[in-house]
Amino acid sequence: MDNDAKIRPLCLAKILYEQTDEMNYLTTTQLLHILENEYGITSHRQTIKGDIELLKRFGMDIQEIKSTQNRYNLVNRLFDIAELKLLIDAVQSAKVIPANKSHDLVNKLGSLAGIHGATALRRNIRCEGRIRSGNEKILLIIDAVNEAINKNKKITFQYFKYNVRKEKQLRHDGQQYIISPLHLVWNGDRYYIVGVRNENQKEIVCFRVDRIASCPQILDEDCHAAPKDFDIDQYINTTFHMFGGGYKQVELICDNDVMDAIIDRFGEAVTTYANDMVSFRAIVHVATTHIFYSWVFGFGGKVRIRGPEEIKGEYTKLLKSAAESL
Repeated sequence: MDNDAKIRPLCLAKILYEQTDEMNYLTTTQLLHILENEYGITSHRQTIKGDIELLKRFGMDIQEIKSTQNRYNLVNRLFDIAELKLLIDAVQSAKVIPANKSHDLVNKLGSLAGIHGATALRRNIRCEGRIRSGNEKILLIIDAVNEAINKNKKITFQYFKYNVRKEKQLRHDGQQYIISPLHLVWNGDRYYIVGVRNENQKEIVCFRVDRIASCPQILDEDCHAAPKDFDIDQYINTTFHMFGGGYKQVELICDNDVMDAIIDRFGEAVTTYANDMVSFRAIVHVATTHIFYSWVFGFGGKVRIRGPEEIKGEYTKLLKSAAESL
C-alpha cells in the first residue's frame, strides 16, 4: 500500500471535521477535488466510499445521503455549539487569563466547531471593568502547582508586590518561599494556592498565583500534611472576599503601602500621582454605592476620598447614619 492510500482516510477525516456539520455536506466530487487540490492525493469514487466506511467503523459519526452524488457530513462532535459558546464566554470573562492567551484559547475552541460553526461562536460578551492578569506565565504556574499537589511534593518560588511607583518588587529581598501545596482555589476570578508552610506549627498560608514571580520549582521533598481539623471549605468561606464596582470618576488619597490593593481593584493602568512622601493620589472609576464606601472604610483611614465634593458628602452622610444607628 502506497503512502497516499495510508494517509487518505486521515485526510478525509480532517476534511469532514473542518468543513461539514449537521447542516453542511460535501459531495463525493467535492471530496475528490479537495483531496487533490489541498493534499495532492488522487482518488476515485469507490475509494472515497470505502474510506468513509472505514472511518465510520473507527467511530466517526458520519452521515451518508445516497443519490447520484452521495453527500457526507460529520454529525456529532465532542462539544456542541451551545457548550462551546459557554466555554468561550468563560475564557473571555476570566481575569486570571492574560488577554493574548485568552485570544489564543478562544481561537482553539472555535476550531472545534468547524468552519461553518465558527461564525455562530463570534461572541459579543463584554465584562465591565475587567482587569486581566499581567503575569504571562500564569498558566504554566498553575500547571506546575497542580502537578506538585498530585505528586505530593513541596514547591519553592519568589513572590512580588507593587511599590508606590507601580513597579514589581520581590518580597523579602527575593527570598524563596517553600510550602506544601494543598489546594488551588478559584475565588473572585483569581487563583490562590493554599498550603502548609511550617512543619511543626502546621501554619496554613495562602498566596495569589498571579503574584508568583516565575514558575515554581517542584522539590523532591514530600509535602507536610494539613492539620487534622483543617477544613478547606470553611477556610475559603472565612478567608476570601469579593468586591465589585462600576464607573464614576473619584479622586482618592492613599497611603503608599496600599498600592497593591489599588492595583488589585483597578489594574496596573490606574492613574496615580505622588501626593507627598507618605501618600499618593489615585484617579479611579467606581460605582459610588455603599459597597464602594465600605471598601474605602475598610482601610481604616489609609484610603480617603478627596473629591468630588458630592461624593465626600455622600460618604460622610453614610458614616453619620451608621454611627447614629448604633
